[in-house]
Amino acid sequence: MLKANRWVQGLGIYLVPGLVFQSVIVGGGYGTGREIAEFFLVHGAVSGLAGMLVSCVVWGLVLAVAFEFARLTKSYNYKSFFQALLGRFWWLFEVIYLLIALLVLAVLGSAAGEIISQLLGVPPLYGVLALMAFVGILTFYGSRIIERFFVCWSALLYLTYIVLLGSTFTEFGDEIAGHFANGEWVGSWGIDGVRYAAYNLNALAAVLFVVPRFKRPRQALGAGAIAGVVAIIPGILVFLTLLAGYPDTQVAAVPVVDVLAALNIVWLLVIFQVMLFGTFIETGTGVIHAVNERIANTFRMQQRVFPASYRAGIALGFVFIAAFLANKIGIIGLISSGYGLLSYAYIAVVIVPLLTVGVAIVVKQQPRPVLPSDD
Repeated sequence: MLKANRWVQGLGIYLVPGLVFQSVIVGGGYGTGREIAEFFLVHGAVSGLAGMLVSCVVWGLVLAVAFEFARLTKSYNYKSFFQALLGRFWWLFEVIYLLIALLVLAVLGSAAGEIISQLLGVPPLYGVLALMAFVGILTFYGSRIIERFFVCWSALLYLTYIVLLGSTFTEFGDEIAGHFANGEWVGSWGIDGVRYAAYNLNALAAVLFVVPRFKRPRQALGAGAIAGVVAIIPGILVFLTLLAGYPDTQVAAVPVVDVLAALNIVWLLVIFQVMLFGTFIETGTGVIHAVNERIANTFRMQQRVFPASYRAGIALGFVFIAAFLANKIGIIGLISSGYGLLSYAYIAVVIVPLLTVGVAIVVKQQPRPVLPSDD
């Protein structure tokens, strides 16, 4: 019994942070397959897969340093974290985080509307409203419920992707293998791997609430390294699946749905779209929960209570604005233009400081003092 309890406790420490991180990035990135097509499929089979492994390494390295840095500085929301890392320039992260939060939510709103419309034959607006409702409910109840939902839905996600990949290989295995047989190395796959990893580090802000579980450096460092692997596996499964319809899937708005349509397995199409909608809820909840935790910390510093109704209200406001953006620009335009630009901002504000200042503090195990803040 004691060994079993230690095993469960170990999973909570080393595996759950990766599942939470993966849950936040999965909706816009892996769920639709659009981001995978934009950053990796464009380079072909071999180069695209190599680019994904670059993303895995970057995530593992940065998250390991970030978790230990957060543990040392007791930074459990993004404001206190970047105050400790960037000093008076912490607000730079908040600006780009809020921009990419709106961008991610706009992508999710666009995809959610399309999926619900295809699944139920109703106007896309119903999908956006359903997304708003579920995100509002989860953010209302806070961290504990959010973590449980993320872990449970991640298990369903892995199972569904494995079934999808198995079905795809059964039907299109020769086509997929043929793309690898060409063995071509195409384009700047390494740079795109870093860019993809960089802007998805917006999810770091959403997983800081798990840091209090780390009691020792090896726990924080180990969980961060494992998180990189846990997060990339669903992406690799989607990448291999999209190769079945390559190069057509490279330009599709929701490439995964195109592959499912080609398979013509109705039950799998329905299950996948339900699972996919759940990943949108995960990602939307994650990016907004980070904002709520930042505001809640300000309330605590002012010795005030942050009402749960404010959490839900902020979530609904974000999704509403994002839905407007999605309607005006569209999912392909949002990903190709917005994500590419913001990835460079994340490299400058997150990756470079963490791998310089952050590493120095982690090695010395001596966090520098944080400047006082009024808000």
